[in-house]
Amino acid sequence: MILPIVAYGNPILRKVAEEITPDYPELKKLLDDMWETMYSSYGVGLAAPQINRNIRLFIIDSKQIFDNQDDEDKGKYSDEPGLKETFINAKIVELSGPEWVYNEGCLSIPKIREDVSRHETVVLEYLDANFKLQVKTFTGITARIILHEYDHIEGKLFIDYLKPLRKKMLGSKLTDITKGKVKVDYRMSFGK
Repeated sequence: MILPIVAYGNPILRKVAEEITPDYPELKKLLDDMWETMYSSYGVGLAAPQINRNIRLFIIDSKQIFDNQDDEDKGKYSDEPGLKETFINAKIVELSGPEWVYNEGCLSIPKIREDVSRHETVVLEYLDANFKLQVKTFTGITARIILHEYDHIEGKLFIDYLKPLRKKMLGSKLTDITKGKVKVDYRMSFGK
């Protein structure tokens, strides 16, 4: 089932999410719904707070980026061909490598894209969809998507990385999103 994406302005996007246990109600269905929602919204990642669940859960599929890139970009990123994965109760173990800038967007903040600087590499401890403990190192685009989604479970948004003046310049667009004055081709939930 395709779920509505929570829009900027909803307080759930600013909460630190709570850990879950293997007996979380209907977890498999929730994950299936999240994958369906993410793909139908043309996203490459989706965190539970974005579908109004205050839990430490997110999914990513960076393979989509590599599958749809131009020929001249092939081989440009170290993490090609990408990764499709579920992350439960994730914790950052280490950030390393140089920071690099990439133009990011967010399903909860439609029609806004901005350059964000993030570390090249992240070591993450998490539980996969089968609640098996994983400790893995991610780089490149995949690391960026993971860090973007991880921010969601920490109550942080990509616009928080912007300089104050740039964020102020986006003020009216952000207000319009909060008020539901934005058109998107996926289901959104506006208001608080």
